[in-house]
Amino acid sequence: MNTTNHPTPQHRTSSLQGRTAIVTGAGQGIGFAICRHLIAKGAKVILNDADPALAHNAAASLGPNCIPLPGDAADIPFTRHLVDTCVNEFGRLDIVIANAGLTLFGDFFSYTTESFSRVMQLNLAGTFFLTQAAALQMRKQQQGGSILFTSSVTGHQAHRHLAAYGMSKAALEMLARNLVIDLSPYGINVNTVAPGATLTERTAEDPAYEKTWSTLTPMGRPASVDDIASAILFLVSPEARHITGQTLIVDGGWTAISPGP
Repeated sequence: MNTTNHPTPQHRTSSLQGRTAIVTGAGQGIGFAICRHLIAKGAKVILNDADPALAHNAAASLGPNCIPLPGDAADIPFTRHLVDTCVNEFGRLDIVIANAGLTLFGDFFSYTTESFSRVMQLNLAGTFFLTQAAALQMRKQQQGGSILFTSSVTGHQAHRHLAAYGMSKAALEMLARNLVIDLSPYGINVNTVAPGATLTERTAEDPAYEKTWSTLTPMGRPASVDDIASAILFLVSPEARHITGQTLIVDGGWTAISPGP
């Protein structure tokens, strides 16, 4: 018989009333949609973005239950500050979504050590140490919690000029699996969502993006930010408490056949 002590299960409801969350890289795009969905379900959110104007404008548009905290999610002391701020403002921390990430395209043969270090520092080190700080707080609270990493289909299928980025995203998925060992005894689940082609402010800068990926995606269109946010919301909700160490690919079927652009 498993005698591991678990936190008392909370009543399962789709509401996140009374829950608090940190979302990094949330000034626009997928991160902003995640914040919007969390707040709509009753959560209070610390919204982080490296761009102060984006962070403040995004939080202002979401109302009083959203507090902006601009800063570099690759900076380890700042990741601890994110956790401390959430606890100081809201009294607790229940959900962490490590969404901030950096994509730096480059040919493998000429990829620079500077680009490699920048990608790994944000995508991996920032995520790892934010998770560490959050898990320590959740363990202290003794009421469980949910942690979610934003990965990518490039962690599953090769893309030209994205060797370093794809490597970092595959590593995040392994991190989620490995942390099952450390976090499960405290009722903390940890999962990953891997988006495929998604329409965001950044991808909209490419006039051919939507048409190209509508042709390549079996479901006939790239994802919307709400498609990705809805999957993430499920994995950090009470309904997914028994799901941990998993990656959910949200790509309209692209990885099943993987045609290149």
